[in-house]
Parts: sequence; C-alpha cells; structure tokens
Amino acid sequence: MNTRLYVGSIPYAVTEVKLKEYFEQAGRVVYVKIIKNRETGLSRGFGFVEMATLEETSKALELNGKDFEKRKIIVKEAFDSEDYSNNREGNDHGNA
Repeated sequence: MNTRLYVGSIPYAVTEVKLKEYFEQAGRVVYVKIIKNRETGLSRGFGFVEMATLEETSKALELNGKDFEKRKIIVKEAFDSEDYSNNREGNDHGNA
C-alpha cells in the first residue's frame, strides 16, 4: 500500500483546500491535486490525495462511499502511471 489515493466523484465546485480539509479527518494530508480540464480550467471531478502515513491512508480509505458536499465520493489506492502502463501492456483482453 502507498499513501497516495485516487478520489473520484468530487463535486465540481470543490477546491483543493476544501478537499484537504475533508481528508484531514483521517490524518495529516501532504498533497492534494484536483485534475482540471486543460482548455476550460474546470474540475474534471477527480483528483489525488496523499496522506502522511500508511495508518492515515487506511483511515482515509474508510471515506469511500461517504457523503462529501452532497455526493458519495470514491476513495481508493492510486497506482503509479508506470504501473498502469505495465498493466495495460501485459493485459490485452483479446485486443489486437
């Protein structure tokens, strides 16, 4: 387990500050990034949060499915883009 988390279903009006404040209930947050559309600058509804310790990460994972600003957020362990590339190359699911 790493300390970086994927957070999905973030309400579009939520700021990184607000997201950080929400995750601080699980412990110390060291990084927050909401992904934005390059052209419009608007939130794409997902982002990443990094917790300080594995214990705090476990607590933050418990926020999965909880209400945040009237939406049920998705919280799960993030993986490195390198891991993603390796998984995609090694698993073709029958695609040519």
